[in-house]
Amino acid sequence: MHFTKATFVLLLSVGLAATAAAQSANKISVNVVGLRDDDGVVRCGLYNSASTFRQPGAQYKGVIAKINGGQANCVFAAVPAGNYAVALFHAEHNESEITTGAFGKPQEGFGVSNNPSMTFGAPSFSDAAFDYAGGQKALTVRVNY
Repeated sequence: MHFTKATFVLLLSVGLAATAAAQSANKISVNVVGLRDDDGVVRCGLYNSASTFRQPGAQYKGVIAKINGGQANCVFAAVPAGNYAVALFHAEHNESEITTGAFGKPQEGFGVSNNPSMTFGAPSFSDAAFDYAGGQKALTVRVNY
């Protein structure tokens, strides 16, 4: 009886370790382009629902990236498969939240996954959403000023 329990525990722990290892290999990399200078940082948020999209502090995962040569790279690690959207902004003065001016237009450079047109207002979650099946995924987001 003890052998059976020990075998079960061993198999369970091996299975959990394999699942954890597979999930740690799940990575979404966001190449941020079009930054006007190397001042400050880029703050990136990975969102998993329309109700939290672009809401300060409501991201599923957040990353801060250094800027080099007008580009930055935000890497979200250990991401399970799902439907996500990325929103980011250029925090030139190390702001923790994006600020908006008249008519709600962001005062900092900003961008979202899929690079949708922003001529007629802020993009929705569905505009920026993408399906992620796991593994390695690379996106490019252009910053708008």
